[in-house]
Amino acid sequence: MENASARNMWGDYLDAHLEDAFKEAPKVIHFCDNEKDADECAALVKAGIKKATSPSLLGLQYRNEPLPKIGEFMVVTNWEGKAQCIVRTTAVSLKPFFAIEAAYAQIEGEGDKSLPYWKKVHWDYYERELAPFDRVPRESMIIVCQEFEKVFPE
Repeated sequence: MENASARNMWGDYLDAHLEDAFKEAPKVIHFCDNEKDADECAALVKAGIKKATSPSLLGLQYRNEPLPKIGEFMVVTNWEGKAQCIVRTTAVSLKPFFAIEAAYAQIEGEGDKSLPYWKKVHWDYYERELAPFDRVPRESMIIVCQEFEKVFPE
């Protein structure tokens, strides 16, 4: 783990949770593609409000990133890379964009937590995410619905 802030937080977590000492080192992530949204999402996760994230499957494939796995840890940082908290993936499902439901938008915890808000901000994000690959989002595109729980700090 190259990020010193994340490495230190992971070490603090392991001091209190020796049972996870042999788990794979967590991914270090920030949400979104800009500072304002990344910092806002990190604060929502830290506060226990945001409990899911939703990259497009196509975006993951183009970036050669693996699908998330249940039980894996992530250190969530702000835009500048300062560790904010640690989460553990609790569920992963693949759904077409058109099939995302209001209950899922609620647990993503962003904005007013409504489905129309979720669809608008995520559609805009997917446009930006896919543009470098000369692709555009579609209603039928597959979304990776990754749910998680904050495990540190408690």
